[in-house]
Amino acid sequence: MIWKVDPTHSHVSFAIRVLGVSTTKGRFNALRGQLSIDEQKPASSWVEAEVDAASIDTHNRLRDAHLRSAAFFAVKKYPTIAFESTNVEHVSGQDYKVTGNLTLHGVTKPVTFDVTYRGQRTIIGAHTGLSAKAKINRHDFGLGQGMAIQFAASEMATIEIDLEAVQTPAREAVALAE
Repeated sequence: MIWKVDPTHSHVSFAIRVLGVSTTKGRFNALRGQLSIDEQKPASSWVEAEVDAASIDTHNRLRDAHLRSAAFFAVKKYPTIAFESTNVEHVSGQDYKVTGNLTLHGVTKPVTFDVTYRGQRTIIGAHTGLSAKAKINRHDFGLGQGMAIQFAASEMATIEIDLEAVQTPAREAVALAE
């Protein structure tokens, strides 16, 4: 079954240490994607998702403008951040490892998310949900290479995803794939 990400009930957030004494948190407000969940054969499951890099929101207008600039995310040149899974592995219970290719700032690298699957429910339509977490090294993606940024921001950033998806009719799923 194909599921379409519900952007109203989903979000992608991040956290990064700054100056070694505080943590800057933010989110991306524009998320879309689709996934297939096979509870009997998890390895057959997959996910494709992307966010609009310009939708970054740290609740600070000046910082957001800086993060959108060529000094960091360069959103005019790299408007989307994308993830496409390559492997889904059941760990135990509701816990999974989802590995895939993360494309960020024009660089594609493998990343593994620790995922907790929340199951499926049919209440006013069919819904499914999960939470996912991964750490990435921003240098692997060429993010924030200026001297001040190198000194101020940690190399490691945490990505967290809370995702709800709704059942997608087959004809709509085909349109999304094209």
